Amino acid sequence: MFVVLLRFSNNQSAVGHHMDGHQEWIKRGIDDGVFLLVGSIQPGLGGAVFAHSTTLEELQSRVNADPFVREDVVSAEILEISPGMADDRLSFLLA
Repeated sequence: MFVVLLRFSNNQSAVGHHMDGHQEWIKRGIDDGVFLLVGSIQPGLGGAVFAHSTTLEELQSRVNADPFVREDVVSAEILEISPGMADDRLSFLLA
């Protein structure tokens, strides 16, 4: 599983211009079953995505397709996590 940190970057002023494309990118990730959770890093520092059922290479390609990443609105960092234990509600992450 992965955590993607999308921290605002040099071109943060372009958020509004690329928001529709970014929202479409998020929806596609959820619809594809790759994104589990998407939210904001507080206080207004960017966003975070929990992802699974993908490889690091596939996820990197998906992240690079985000208009926010392409236009330097955010910088992306991908953290790979090897799950060891989980609450029963998240046991599917251990498979």
